Amino acid sequence: MADTMRGVYTNLTEIRRKVFSSVASVAYDMKDDDEKTTRRKIRDLPYDIIPGDVATYRESVFLERAIVEQRIRLAMGLPLQSVDKRESLTDGLADASVAETYYEPPLINVIKFACNACADNTYRVTDGCQGCLAHPCREICPKGAISFKDKKAYIDQEKCIHCGMCFNTCPYHAIQHQVRPCADACGMHAIGSDDNGRAQIDYEKCVSCGQCLINCPFGAIADKSQIFQVIQAINRGDEVIAAVAPAFVGQFGGKGNVDKLRQAFTTLGFSGMEEVAIGADLCTVQEAEDFVEEVPEKIPFMGTSCCPAWSVMAKTEFPDHADCISMALTPMTLTARLIRKQHPEAKIVFVGPCSAKKLEAMRKSVRSEVDFVLTFEEMMGMMKACGIDEYTKLEGEGSSDFGVASADGRGFAVAGGVASAVVNAIKRRYPDREVNVVNAEGLEECRKMMKDAVKGKYPGYLIEGMACPGGCVAGAGTLQAINRTAAAVKRYAKKSPRKNATENAYRMLIPALERDADGKKMTGEQALAETIEAKRPKE
Repeated sequence: MADTMRGVYTNLTEIRRKVFSSVASVAYDMKDDDEKTTRRKIRDLPYDIIPGDVATYRESVFLERAIVEQRIRLAMGLPLQSVDKRESLTDGLADASVAETYYEPPLINVIKFACNACADNTYRVTDGCQGCLAHPCREICPKGAISFKDKKAYIDQEKCIHCGMCFNTCPYHAIQHQVRPCADACGMHAIGSDDNGRAQIDYEKCVSCGQCLINCPFGAIADKSQIFQVIQAINRGDEVIAAVAPAFVGQFGGKGNVDKLRQAFTTLGFSGMEEVAIGADLCTVQEAEDFVEEVPEKIPFMGTSCCPAWSVMAKTEFPDHADCISMALTPMTLTARLIRKQHPEAKIVFVGPCSAKKLEAMRKSVRSEVDFVLTFEEMMGMMKACGIDEYTKLEGEGSSDFGVASADGRGFAVAGGVASAVVNAIKRRYPDREVNVVNAEGLEECRKMMKDAVKGKYPGYLIEGMACPGGCVAGAGTLQAINRTAAAVKRYAKKSPRKNATENAYRMLIPALERDADGKKMTGEQALAETIEAKRPKE
């Protein structure tokens, strides 16, 4: 059931993007506006986004605007407000207006009064019931929860144990299994219900993959953004450099169009733009060397490191095998450190498809490298605020490629691409080395893969985990249909002048980039502890 809305432009999509573009517009105006004007503009936003006096989506226009208010606050990096006391939409504006302000956890939030309190894991009889003579649903029910009223099956919810046997045996498929969409999409089983039946996130389990927020049909779940803070840095005149994830191809239209995208970023106020696929190349080389040195002599298998949601899940749920997940730095961190070497005073903005990257950047050791994280959808909001409706119409200077990263590095964005890149790098240096690979997409499947690996099913394997089904191209912050983007990424990768990650000239810098200020590499246990601290809500 999960992912049924992906690639469909809905009313919810429209509202979400209006919020991003509206908040970005106010932020840009702050360069010339005084505080009083800014506060007025922010207070006007709910009325601009939800105009008129007749409700369009819910029972009340006041409720619609109240929900939008909370979305505006999250887009500004501010916390949700309490509903049991009087608070202003602009409370916290002074803090949010400082570029260095970092949002407090939790990153993923449930707007309680927007939640529909959907039924979860319930079985109900539909009008499709024919009242047949066999009554197989009643006969197979182990708890006697099914009876017949007016020749139609009826399920007693007090007796039902949700085993699904009636659902599977009905010859007319007249029994419906209803699940809460957000919970169904959550591979971490982190979503339950509060006392009022509304969604509630267990932040001890949540890895911020964002699948719940894109699968909630009521738009009751949203993550915090740094749009407001990025634009403050731009307004201040800081050197702000974008590091763009490999999944960028086709997200904003076109087939890559690096020159036009670069012009768009310049229009937004960025000082430069680099591709994170450079870091993907370096990550590939790191993981290839680690695999050859450690598997199977030191560890029975090795998991890839680039997807933070997968990595956190594996280390949290399988602590005895946490060392089996590669400690290679992620492409985001490696690219940021590379940029930092050349631009030590710059503000670095990772722009990509992933909400879990926001959690990764909240870790203390990463936060010093990556100043901001924006999704492609948030970046589109900035573009619209600056009058760029379609960046492909910009002139550009004629280049169609970054010309730096390899095809394998760019392929990280698609499921299977990371493992393929690592295998190719190993084969380049150790042509006789056999490397077996297994990969999984979606945290539920990743967990199954990890369980099998721990049991010994994949001895000496390289295992790739991707939290989002389809890979990074299916991240919570993407703009286009998954299949279309995957195809665009593959076409763009083929244009690279370099096939293999080992051909990247920056690989010689890896030893300097992979160590912290003390010259030490972080352990898996330390990295996990940092993540747990970063995601835990403040008391």
